[in-house]
Formats: sequence, C-alpha cells, structure tokens
Amino acid sequence: MTDETIADALDAARCGADLDETQAAALLACSGDDLIALQEIASRLRDDGLAGAGRDRQITYSRKVFVPLTRLCRDRCHYCTFVTVPGKLARAGQGMYLEIDEVLEIARNGAALGCKEALFTLGDRPEDRWSQAGEWLAARGHDSTLDYVRAAAVAVLQETGLLPHLNPGVMSAAEMRALRPVAPSMGMMLETTSRRLFTEKGQPHYGSPDKDPRVRLQVLHDAGAERVPFTTGILVGIGETLSERAESIIAIRDIHRAHGHIQEVIVQNFRAKPDTAMRGTPDAEMTEFLAAVAVARVVLGPQMRVQAPPNLVSARECAALIASGVDDWGGVSPLTPDHVNPERPWPNLDALAEITAESGYILSERITAQPPYVLAGSEWIDPGLAGHVAAIADPSTGLAADVHPQGRPWPAVA
Repeated sequence: MTDETIADALDAARCGADLDETQAAALLACSGDDLIALQEIASRLRDDGLAGAGRDRQITYSRKVFVPLTRLCRDRCHYCTFVTVPGKLARAGQGMYLEIDEVLEIARNGAALGCKEALFTLGDRPEDRWSQAGEWLAARGHDSTLDYVRAAAVAVLQETGLLPHLNPGVMSAAEMRALRPVAPSMGMMLETTSRRLFTEKGQPHYGSPDKDPRVRLQVLHDAGAERVPFTTGILVGIGETLSERAESIIAIRDIHRAHGHIQEVIVQNFRAKPDTAMRGTPDAEMTEFLAAVAVARVVLGPQMRVQAPPNLVSARECAALIASGVDDWGGVSPLTPDHVNPERPWPNLDALAEITAESGYILSERITAQPPYVLAGSEWIDPGLAGHVAAIADPSTGLAADVHPQGRPWPAVA
C-alpha cells in the first residue's frame, strides 16, 4: 500500500466520504502517524454519534452470565477450544447439554449479582454430527438444539428475569422467527467474507459447513427481515488479507443499511490457543487490530456501536481501543468465565470503569438490546418480552435500570 493511497484514503475519511473496499483496505494498512490520524478521525466520529444520541462520552457494557448450553458442534474451526466431543464430556461426567436446572442455577446466581443478560453460546447443530446429541434431546422431548435453546430461554425469563441473548450459530429465517419471542437480541459473528478460508484445505474454516461466508451473510439478511436486533462482527488475524477484511466490514455496513438491525459490531483480535490447529499462528498484531477497529468505526459511521472484548487485551490496550473509536465493551461477567477464551479472565467491573474513566469516558450499563431498539418498542422487541424488558430498562434512555431482575411469566405472544 503506497503512502499516497493511504493519504488519499485518510482525506476521504476526514471528509465523511462513503469509503469503498480499496480505500478501507488502505486505511487498514495504517501505522505510525497515519494510524494516529486514523484514530483521531474514528474518535471524533464516535464522540459525535454518542453526543447525537444523548449519551455524551458513555461507553457501555452488559452485565451478563455466560451459559454454554452445549460444547458440541458440527463444525471443525481450527482455532476453537470451546468445542469438544461426546467422549470427553462423558469421561468428565458431563451431559451432552446443560440441563435446565443447571442453566437456571447459573442465571439465578447471576441475577443475585445484578446481571441482566444470559448469553447463550453453543455449537452449531451438534445433532447433525453426533448421534448422542440427538438422543439426549429426544429423551427430553426436543427435536433440535434450537428447540432446546428456546425452552431454556423461556425458563430463564420465567424463573430469573434475565434477558436471553442467543448465539446458537447459523439460523434460518423461520428459526429466528421462532426464537424472537424469547430473546430481545441475537447474534452471530460474520468473522470474514473470505471464501478462501472456507474452501481451501488447511485454512481455518475448512470442513466447517456453518462458516461458509455466503451462508452467514444470508443469516444477517434474514435477521434484518425478521426485525431481530442483531450482533455481528469480524475476527482479525485468522489469515484474511486486508482486502478481505475491508470487504467484510463493508458487507456488514451494506446489510445494516438495508435493514437497520445491526445493533453492534464486534471487532475481535485472534488469540492463538494450545491444542488447536492454529496454535502456532501469531496473535493479531496490535497496530493492525487498532486499525481494524478504527476502520470499522469510519466505515460503519457514528451511530453504530463498535465493540471490542476487554479481556483479550491489556488495560493499556483498552485505552488504545477507546482512542480507536470503541464505544461498547460487550458482555462482561462478574460470575462466569469467557468459555470461548477461558485463559483470558474478564476485567473486574470496577477496574473496567476506572480504565474507561482514565480515557475520559463513563462506563454505563445496558441490557442485551442496544438503547435505540429498546426505545423503539414493538418495532424491534417482541410484545411477549415487553414486560421483561421494561422491568430492567430505563424508560428514558433504554440503558439498564438500577434494579435486580426477577422472574416473571412469559405470555408466549407469537
């Protein structure tokens, strides 16, 4: 990438131009003084967006519990340590899935600590790969993992009042329609639009049917058509080129413009883990990661919430992320570990507030759905969830109210 190309792209960003893939890729290559200039543009955009939303200098987070409903999956991603196999679960004395009572124990303990979100994370359709998973579900009256996700979400709503945020992987439009009445928000990382990383043997998504970018892009479109507040994002450093990274960010922008439903975009840095095929791959380089965050902000604009996980970086690097345009830390738990990155503990919430304050911002708690979707009511939140959302959301800001969730009946409004 030439200096002239980067300079031209920076000028376009300063002027608020609608960047194309070539310009975005040029900005992704920024380092040194160019990166500082890019960060300044991104920070100004973020600050303008927050001020325009009546949330001047607020960086949000969601106080959550992490519910790993099952660690089985039909995919074989080369960087994943979350997924396991039935034999290992059996040897550890664990079931194929968490029982409803186990889910409720996690949720109740979280509610006692003021958590308001139950983040359901699980592998994609494990029953399609493992007969043991299908047998476990059938024995409990469920014909699919997603049917069981729905039942577990209803139990959490009724018994604890925590709001489910569902990350069950690839879903069809009909499946999202069935899940919408039990969750104010859902999510699925796009990760990358690179089909090369999916089709070529040895690449991180080879052999993982749910990581086909075409399939995942369709999920994002379907979520918009179904009016689901949706979280997505990119994974930086898994072998994608700068052009592919730029294409991924712009794809998210274009889908959001079509539907208005992308509530937040996660920019996550790759971290190599032992006992995976990619254990020898270097972690995402910090300069490259900061550029990706800043480009996401510039491409997606001032109204998008741009998120980066605070447990995957140091305190000093958190400050650098704020300088790059981040305005949301995502879900942070005072109780449960990050089961996808168990080696990276969550920061203490007081420490996260201090880190945020040192950069001149206020840490503010939100719920699973971002404030604009909460305030829009039935346009985005299913009527059956209106009482659950109203019980823990501030009616004037759409952020979290200073209350503890309590279980309440779920009226099953379709």
